Amino acid sequence: MSPFAMNTICTIIPSLRYRDAPAAIDWLCKAFGFSRHAIHADDAGGIAHAQLTFGNGMIMLSSVSDNEWGRRIVQPDEIGGRETQCACLIVSAPDAHYAMAKAAGAVIVDDIKDNDYGGRGYSCRDPEGHVWWFGSYDPWKPDASD
Repeated sequence: MSPFAMNTICTIIPSLRYRDAPAAIDWLCKAFGFSRHAIHADDAGGIAHAQLTFGNGMIMLSSVSDNEWGRRIVQPDEIGGRETQCACLIVSAPDAHYAMAKAAGAVIVDDIKDNDYGGRGYSCRDPEGHVWWFGSYDPWKPDASD
């Protein structure tokens, strides 16, 4: 283990920005199964900081803002729909999760399938174009590729 890692539940927490963060929070909870952990509104009707959990994982998000930190992050539609990273979430029932996300309007990027490296999964975009991957492949399990 890295000497810098803290002894905590989750040491890596992706952070995303959304133009309509309140709507994104609602959608992420409905479509992907996130739970609200903390939501802090800003003075402009947006979100200054939010924490959504998924099992023992978490994402943080806020509204797009024109400040020092906000200028470091671009939205997918500003770079041709591409992403510079993708959150990967391990799910116990990938087919059911796929159906839930698709019913909520997720745009499927890679249809659900069994993977050569193990597990079953799919990737999709949320309403603002961020790419997500969900699947049953668990790299923490011994023999995960079997």
